[in-house]
Amino acid sequence: MSTPRRDQLLQVAAGLMAERGFHGVSINDLGAAAGVSGPAVYRHFTSKQAVLGAMLVSVSERLLDNGRRRVEAAATPAAAIAALIAGHVDFALTEPDLIRVQDRDLASTSDDDRARVRRLQRAYTEVWVGQLVLVLPQLDEPVARARVQAVFGLLNSTPYAGKGLDEHRLAELLRGLGSAALLTEVVTSAP
Repeated sequence: MSTPRRDQLLQVAAGLMAERGFHGVSINDLGAAAGVSGPAVYRHFTSKQAVLGAMLVSVSERLLDNGRRRVEAAATPAAAIAALIAGHVDFALTEPDLIRVQDRDLASTSDDDRARVRRLQRAYTEVWVGQLVLVLPQLDEPVARARVQAVFGLLNSTPYAGKGLDEHRLAELLRGLGSAALLTEVVTSAP
């Protein structure tokens, strides 16, 4: 169950782990950054690994839920694609710490949490693939999936790029690049 303190601990953990890595942060570090003792963290999580798992499962659930809502609200598949791109850009710009943590530390989660994150990520990808094949029916699903995953790579590189651009210009640039990468006709040879 979510509580303000638990949410605060997850937010603090994202910042610390993005900066130092999972192994560079202790329970005492988490507690101190949240204004509590290290042992107080155990009221909300069984371990530091549980903090990491909760953080990455939570962000994966939010991305999937947001993606599904955007598709449901869209009038057309093309509008759904635009909304999905905009939503992911917003995520990448507002939660770069979570992207860094996932990139570096997903392997440090428990097997169960890692499997859950991967299932949620696959479902999120399929939300995009389902709309993309409606917009570009000539694509087969493996090609559509590869395009979607390439766009995720592009958009998720945001924590490492964009220095010198204000957030509005960077968001505009990323939406345009994401759309171009996803929707541009690319000729590929059949296997």
